[in-house]
Amino acid sequence: MWPSSRVCKVVIPSTSEAGHRRIDSIKRNTAFAFLAQLTGSVFTAGLTIFLARALGSNGYGLLSLAFGIAGLVALFSDFGVANSVARFVAEHRRDDGRVAMVLADGLRLKLVASVTISALLFALAEPIASAYGIKGLVWPIRGAALALFGQSLMAMGSVFVATARADLQWRTALAESAVETTASIGLVLAGAGATGAAFGQALGYLVGGTLTIFLLVRLLGSKILPRGVRFGPDARRIATYASILLIIDGAYTAFSQVDVLIIGSYLGASSVGIFSAPMRLIAFLAYPGGAVAAGVAPRLARNAHTEPNVPAFLTALRLLLIVQTALTAFVLGWAPLLVKVLGVSYHESASVLRALAPYVFLLGFGSLVSISANYLGEAKRRIPVAIVTVLVNLVLDLVLVPRIGVIGACVGTDIAYALYAPAHLIICQRALQADLRPAGRTFIRTTLAGTAMTGILFLFGDSLGRFWLIPLGGIAGTGVFAGVLWVTGEVSVPEARAALAGLPFARRLL
Repeated sequence: MWPSSRVCKVVIPSTSEAGHRRIDSIKRNTAFAFLAQLTGSVFTAGLTIFLARALGSNGYGLLSLAFGIAGLVALFSDFGVANSVARFVAEHRRDDGRVAMVLADGLRLKLVASVTISALLFALAEPIASAYGIKGLVWPIRGAALALFGQSLMAMGSVFVATARADLQWRTALAESAVETTASIGLVLAGAGATGAAFGQALGYLVGGTLTIFLLVRLLGSKILPRGVRFGPDARRIATYASILLIIDGAYTAFSQVDVLIIGSYLGASSVGIFSAPMRLIAFLAYPGGAVAAGVAPRLARNAHTEPNVPAFLTALRLLLIVQTALTAFVLGWAPLLVKVLGVSYHESASVLRALAPYVFLLGFGSLVSISANYLGEAKRRIPVAIVTVLVNLVLDLVLVPRIGVIGACVGTDIAYALYAPAHLIICQRALQADLRPAGRTFIRTTLAGTAMTGILFLFGDSLGRFWLIPLGGIAGTGVFAGVLWVTGEVSVPEARAALAGLPFARRLL
């Protein structure tokens, strides 16, 4: 059973802890963080489907390769500053003056890094394209370079989460997504191809980055804006913690992009598209974990007034085990149906999606424990985990991709992340001295429920030729999933009914 609401209910007053500034509850911040991700997912899903169909697997692969290259240098553009600033802002969230000083130094560091890296990538686009032997890659890379600068500014939106105002992050996500989608579709329809799509994304991120800075000024005052080039007293500790996060973020970025780059080198742009399109779909399935992490992780930051909220962390962990197991069952059972929206040239992506099912499951609590470790100040312990993760993925990709194609990249991703997520859970457990036995029982019960649900989905099938079976299978599968959780004692009858009706488990938890 879930912990009682008396233990897990954590309400932060909406009246200010920091002068006049409102600080929202965990529940409200989780809801807005999820809404921000959901908003982005709706636009991204529509844009992904459009671009996959309009550009074809070759054009979409070209676009993915350009942003894969940009992704490798994105870590130097941010330099770990955004997450470092968020950690120290969370520690000082009761003191607006200290928050402003931290943020001003963070913005100085951010601008120096992001302008330099984006300009270098723009200038080096032609040599990079020549190295790949793909002349049409030049301008998509340059569009990605501009997008990188805007994305780097948007990353400062992590301060909204740290100050318990995730509703402002939702506003920036809405503006960025709307502009990116509109501009990308317009440019592609005008005949600009992958280059147009890249510059459409650039325009969206530049608008989102500008809005992020504007809303930060409205929230915390104009003192957050750097008045000169001289760094203040917080620059050193921000940079020190950021340098640790840079290694971690760099390893994770390499982990995220190494598959695309190796597939592109061995198999070509079309195979990149076959792999990248389902990976974009999977990114949506990580949103519950990201939203819960945004609500819970900042409350784990230690300061003179409060201790980490361990009950909220444990409840969030068990919640995500349930949610992500159900999502994994849908991926296994309905993979061919899910990829049909991408177009006929992506039929091979169904096998890719199913092969990535372990990664889908781990993404849920992986987001929670990795972000929580940052706020706990445990970034140093993350370094060896991150390095081993990327090395495992790299070695497996180099061995398997030439032999079994894109499925080899899936195997590398699954095994590497199976090391990454549990290792971060151990880091958090040691820092919080948390009892993980209830989460272990939840894992066993949800595995049984997920297996039963997957079997039901396979039984009903995923063919559009029998469309009426699809919703019937979904309802039956969800019902069986909730039933197994109830029989095993994981959830109560009201919670099982909520699941059957498609309602979120989270409404009672925070």
